[in-house]
Amino acid sequence: MSACTHEGTIRTVTPRTLGCEECLDTGLEWFHLRLCRECGHVGCCDQSIGKHATAHFHQTRHPIIEGYDPPEGWGWCFIDETMVDLPDQTPQRGPIPRYY
Repeated sequence: MSACTHEGTIRTVTPRTLGCEECLDTGLEWFHLRLCRECGHVGCCDQSIGKHATAHFHQTRHPIIEGYDPPEGWGWCFIDETMVDLPDQTPQRGPIPRYY
């Protein structure tokens, strides 16, 4: 496993929504949530129908996500395809509805 070269993009962010932004807009269900550690976008994981966290990366090139719901405490860099040690874990912004 190679080291991540994008750790400088990690920010302390505020999650923008209480669930996957796109799924909330379209009525889709999600399995787990991922948080963009550059801008605070909340998207669903690749096990979800929408795969919105990965789609967000392809649209923005923001490389690092956090396993957000349930809180998992890990980071992932899409570009380097490796786990990332996060400097902190983002607290959840209130109750997140369950859709799985």
